[in-house]
Amino acid sequence: MTLSYDLKVRPTPPGMLEWEVNFWNGMDGRLSVAQQSAWDRAYGARNEAFLADLPIGEDLVRWKYQEYLKDYLRTIASIDDNVGRVLDYLDTSGLADNTLIVYTSDQGFYLGEHGWYDKRWIYEESLRTPMVMRWPGHIEASSATSALAANLDLAPTFLEVAGASVPGDMQGLSLVDLVSGESSALRDSFYYHYYESDGPHAVPVHYGVVTADHKLIHYPELGAWELFEIATDPHEVTNRYDDPAMSATRARLESELERLRSELDVPDDQISGANR
Repeated sequence: MTLSYDLKVRPTPPGMLEWEVNFWNGMDGRLSVAQQSAWDRAYGARNEAFLADLPIGEDLVRWKYQEYLKDYLRTIASIDDNVGRVLDYLDTSGLADNTLIVYTSDQGFYLGEHGWYDKRWIYEESLRTPMVMRWPGHIEASSATSALAANLDLAPTFLEVAGASVPGDMQGLSLVDLVSGESSALRDSFYYHYYESDGPHAVPVHYGVVTADHKLIHYPELGAWELFEIATDPHEVTNRYDDPAMSATRARLESELERLRSELDVPDDQISGANR
């Protein structure tokens, strides 16, 4: 987590990297005088106090966490406020009854879990994403499902809702029957693959299969495997890959992983950031 890019410390903190300098120069060029004034009101005094008495060690870790989390939650509050404005407009304009609304995001985000922030890992906190839908006359209010859905399912869903055909080479599944209550299941497992080992986030290449109760993960560049029983270990802290009691489950998941890789036509050489 960088002080400048992630935590908005300015003027430049010690050890600022060249790309961070370029980021600041580019940002300054985009801000109007009013925007720059608002920025300075939000962060100016905080940054001056920080640079005047730089925390170190655990004090710096705590400062980073608190400041980042506050910014994150302020952003979420702003999103909530503006989603409300959109919903209000649909209601007052008479469009709500003929509109499918989908609220979702990219990957989930770590806010200190496992000692991390950001995302990218296959672990639950970043693998799970919000998906909330409203479709009057089709989706029962306050209903929920534990079915395994993925962001790949949104495009086929939108096509079906619009009355268009879904191309045969599209990898997602339509959610229409599921959210309308006509079906209770979608898939038994899904495949995840992260390719960017050489990127700035330093997350190793990994891929795996996820079911409702288990997760099998392979780190090909590290020669390592992980197997988690999500039902009994929801925070994924106990790797049971080498546990003899899990041998049958491991074999089943390994077979399913290979089936998914074959079904999705994942090339065998796609294991490094250079090949992504």
